[in-house]
Amino acid sequence: MTNTADAAANPPSAVAACVGCYNSGTSPERADEKAAVKATLAAITALAPGGAVEIRVPPYAAVQAIGGVRHRRGTPPAVVQLDARTLLQLAVGALSWADALATGRVRASGERSDLAWLLPVFPDTAA
Repeated sequence: MTNTADAAANPPSAVAACVGCYNSGTSPERADEKAAVKATLAAITALAPGGAVEIRVPPYAAVQAIGGVRHRRGTPPAVVQLDARTLLQLAVGALSWADALATGRVRASGERSDLAWLLPVFPDTAA
């Protein structure tokens, strides 16, 4: 995968392409991985708009999602932090939320930080 514009035009296939790279033991191009992360976070915020939980995927992006108390300054009341690979595998159902938590691939703290009900966001995407 080498076309970041394609990632924006078709998020599920961009995410699947990155997961395919992971599964084959290769790494996607950084720009493609970034675009897939941003598309996935956009899908999550569309499904669960709000500002109660901050979802961080360093170094690519951080968004606020899920209804409730809106965070404005300082440490948010709920934080989920994970790497791009974990987010994209969760997005297509190649990894479960419970397994990601159990293996330390996701750090989640605070009220409403359990995102299992939102994932996968692209369940019909072949990974």
